[in-house]
Amino acid sequence: MLDGKHITLGIESSCDETAVGIVADGRELLANVISSQIDIHTKFGGVVPEIASRKHLENINRVIDAALGEAGITLDQVDLIGVTKGPGLVGALLVGVAAAKALAWTKGIPLVGVNHMHGHIASNYIEHKELEPPFMSLVVSGGHTNIIMVDDYNTCRKLGSTRDDAAGEAFDKVARVIGLGYPGGPKVDRAAKEGDRDAIPFKRVYLEKGSYDFSFSGLKTQALNYINTERQAGRPIDVNNIAASFQEAVVEVLVDKAVAAALEYGQKRIVMAGGVASNSRLRELITERAGACGIEILRPSPVLCTDNGVMIACSAYYAYRKGETSDLTLDADPALEF
Repeated sequence: MLDGKHITLGIESSCDETAVGIVADGRELLANVISSQIDIHTKFGGVVPEIASRKHLENINRVIDAALGEAGITLDQVDLIGVTKGPGLVGALLVGVAAAKALAWTKGIPLVGVNHMHGHIASNYIEHKELEPPFMSLVVSGGHTNIIMVDDYNTCRKLGSTRDDAAGEAFDKVARVIGLGYPGGPKVDRAAKEGDRDAIPFKRVYLEKGSYDFSFSGLKTQALNYINTERQAGRPIDVNNIAASFQEAVVEVLVDKAVAAALEYGQKRIVMAGGVASNSRLRELITERAGACGIEILRPSPVLCTDNGVMIACSAYYAYRKGETSDLTLDADPALEF
């Protein structure tokens, strides 16, 4: 306890960020330390799992110490430890889980394993103090694209998910082909600001009527075929126009399905989460279309859209309040479902 407040330390290591966050009473941010590996993986065009795992091993203790220092506390003042148990890269997850179990066992602190995707949603509780379930959530990241009905802090219903490529994955692949490099999402977003979003008629894939699922594989293939056709014909490639047109085709489907789900389920709030939630065009279009239907849009700042330990701490806090805990048999689950 710190001044009567319940302190939770959260560890996140599902992909290529070694992150530790500390929160008080589930809502007050005390520390947010993230060690990113983007520079390391950029030369490979994506995350190399074995390298990510080794870097987590090198960084985890240093990041924990840095977070405790930023919060101005010691481990003896921590009341709860939360850790991402999945989904993610198994080797990367195991580093975080092992560290969390070691801390919990050494100090006798309760432990809670957290679903990474629940964590992304929980990041909104930090910046939007008034936010309480129920609400609709659009979770969009490099590996996941989901529409989630959040009934309670620890109860979520997955209404739709990607059937193939996630939105962030599609951005990365197209960015690589047009020479923007990795990570593709932010670079496509920047290039799109200088392009014409109506320049290339990329298709919008809505699947069967009433479905909240997504499919971006066909759109990605269409974009790659367009690029190859233009190059083979000797015509110049307008990177900005491709980025803008491709981004618009992805974003329109995300927005239309999220708004439709909110309307069907009678929700007046759509809560955004995940790395792609920081995409400027997605934020602009969903605010516009949801606003026209009387739906409020909430989203975390970009630093809390990316993978972080704060969101894991917040999610763990509410799970613990419900009586959920994990024992020292806790293991990583790379294919963990929502």
